[in-house]
Amino acid sequence: MNQNYITPDAWSIIEETYEADNVKSSESLFSIGNGAMGQRANFEEDYSGPSFQGSYIGGVYYPDKTRVGWWKNGYPEYFSKVLNAPNFIGIHIKINDEVFDLNKCQEVNNFRRELNMKEGWHKRSFQAKLQSGLVVEVEALRFLSLEHDELGVIHYQITPITADAKIEYTPYIDSGIKNQDTNWDDKFWETSQVKIQNEQAFIQSHTLKTEYQVCTFMQSQFLVDGKAIQLTPTSKEEELKASFSYGQNIQKGQTFTIQKFAGYTTSLNHKKEKLISAAESVLSMALEQGFDKLLLKQKNAWAEIWRMSDITIEGDVEAQQGIRFNIFQLNQTYSGKDARLNIGPKGFTGEKYGGSTYWDTEAYCLPFYMATKNQQVAKNLLIYRYKHLNKAIENAEKLGFKNGAALYPMVTMNGEESHNEWEITFEEIHRNGAIAYAIFSYHRYTGDYSYIPEMGMEVLVAIAKFWQQRVSFSTQKEKYVILGVTGPNEYENNVNNNFYTNYIAQWCIDYMLENLEILKSDYPEDYKRILKKSNLTVDEISEMQKVSAEMYFPYSEEQGVYLQQDGFLDKEMLEVKDLDQSQRPINQYWSWDRILRSPYIKQADTLQGFYFFEAHFSKEELEKHFDFYEPFTVHESSLSPCVHSIQAASLDRMEQAYNFYLRTSRLDLDDYNKEVDEGCHITSMAGTWMSIVEGFGGMRIKNGQLHFAPKIPEQWTSYSFKVNFRGKRLTVKVEQGKVDFKLAGAAGLDVFVNAEKRQVLAES
Repeated sequence: MNQNYITPDAWSIIEETYEADNVKSSESLFSIGNGAMGQRANFEEDYSGPSFQGSYIGGVYYPDKTRVGWWKNGYPEYFSKVLNAPNFIGIHIKINDEVFDLNKCQEVNNFRRELNMKEGWHKRSFQAKLQSGLVVEVEALRFLSLEHDELGVIHYQITPITADAKIEYTPYIDSGIKNQDTNWDDKFWETSQVKIQNEQAFIQSHTLKTEYQVCTFMQSQFLVDGKAIQLTPTSKEEELKASFSYGQNIQKGQTFTIQKFAGYTTSLNHKKEKLISAAESVLSMALEQGFDKLLLKQKNAWAEIWRMSDITIEGDVEAQQGIRFNIFQLNQTYSGKDARLNIGPKGFTGEKYGGSTYWDTEAYCLPFYMATKNQQVAKNLLIYRYKHLNKAIENAEKLGFKNGAALYPMVTMNGEESHNEWEITFEEIHRNGAIAYAIFSYHRYTGDYSYIPEMGMEVLVAIAKFWQQRVSFSTQKEKYVILGVTGPNEYENNVNNNFYTNYIAQWCIDYMLENLEILKSDYPEDYKRILKKSNLTVDEISEMQKVSAEMYFPYSEEQGVYLQQDGFLDKEMLEVKDLDQSQRPINQYWSWDRILRSPYIKQADTLQGFYFFEAHFSKEELEKHFDFYEPFTVHESSLSPCVHSIQAASLDRMEQAYNFYLRTSRLDLDDYNKEVDEGCHITSMAGTWMSIVEGFGGMRIKNGQLHFAPKIPEQWTSYSFKVNFRGKRLTVKVEQGKVDFKLAGAAGLDVFVNAEKRQVLAES
């Protein structure tokens, strides 16, 4: 069922055979990024086989006009697209005038591809027999610099094995690219200048509509057997491309190396008239430092990241590889340095899902960044949403809401809704609750209340206004109901009274009112400012209190559980285990009509509520709901297995928790959903981290203190993780029947293990 060509290894993703059928999947899995840009693991040289070419720049997007058959009022005008950016990795290669292309070689042997997660680089090596019969040995290593995040570095070398050869390298940059994901085949980029000076090349281009200015640049140097040589190139300027050709006769056994330095400067960080001079500065720095020093800096930068974010697992190399792959990709996607950026569902690994920001950030990613970075990184994610508040209010106004009610977007780049599936755009409104929950989660974990009076309270008021206006009063039920929604389970559309949506709506109102009282008492100036700015009236507050007190929740007395929504039991309740496995995943085999009439749950829905609000329910209630909903859950969303893993661990069902953990940690490595060729599931990778820290480690924050209920799968000898809790770096190591702590910092820390207080002393 699943791919299994990735070699298990604790610190690397390794592929040891060249198979054309695996190339697109490997392009996703071996992707590299540095928070500011990223690229799929495309071959540097020409490749005529199936490939998904992709390079991406954080924050650069295009508003692709929405394509629908029937336009509805309030429909988003465009779907924001992460753009395939100009290509800077390319190197045309000729060997004895034959174009070098793995897809056309007679043989490819000793192929090995490695993504070294410990040090942050990607490498391929192989022997190839050309059509001419010549055998060459190739090694190509590249990385995107963490320290200099406008720079990428390529070290590409060829050794003729069976005879002397003339080798010609033609490094190029190319703005003649397009997205695979496009609604109308629009042209997204306009190239304004192609410039060659000395041995440097620059292409200035800009996005249409959004007018992001980008300079793509490159310069190369050459070595034979490790010694620098000077070559005189032939240069070529084309309408969308700049290249240099360097030829050299190489003896059998000699190694001919090109080191290519390239990257992007953008108008996000420079004035548009300064982009080329900024690129010149990057190239000057790169050439001065050289490949070896830049690679050493890369290794050191990743060592610092791993010092805080690593999770170790002893006794299970596939589990170890899985968690490090997830942590590595999260750190490649978002560094936290730029509050204008966020975490896209595919990160820098593909184009699917278009926009950069979903509710995934608040629901899944925030805990990872809070615990493995300093708290400003997590706060930047909240600031990002605050800066989009006016757009969220505009989004709600387009749907008929008034007086400052806000509906945060399902998909966005700039705060404006740009999702183009109506059942999600208009109905998956639970996303509003995740924004409020992130504010609560941040304060609970960091103890930093400052965000709420400064920014967060405005967000909370606007969200509460939305819920107060979105409900309807049912005279039949004598309760407030929420009609026409889609919950987290997207296999149910246009339902009434989704439990999770109703519950988080009630909670949002209560949480806002609770904090309003705190501000009234402790922050009177902020309180007055927010009341005035948001036009929050006494009558509105009274109405909100009434809505919260009289919210309706569907419940089955017979089953003793809250129902996912009204009518959930009016189906053929056939469990997943009884499905024909040849029909899985059902979203690839069934009609949408058939899915909507089934009981099958794409991802945690009611159980998502039990995850967020665990403290509101007893363990017995969790167990009853888990036992009811898990048999109907197909886990065809990447966001699903982690929640079920955490809850299974909480219920002491360790084998089940372990299996869910493997599924979430190796979702892409083993391609459970048969779609990794489109890109990796970046935001769900944070759920993998949660599966260990909150699931097996049992970490919770209660009354401002750390609590642990550690458990360990029988397959593991030990595991350890680290958390930065309120400026103190705590290492937790769990073995069978034992848990130990180490603390870095000046003062000790009290923690609770299975409700018993334990003092952890700081190491000197």
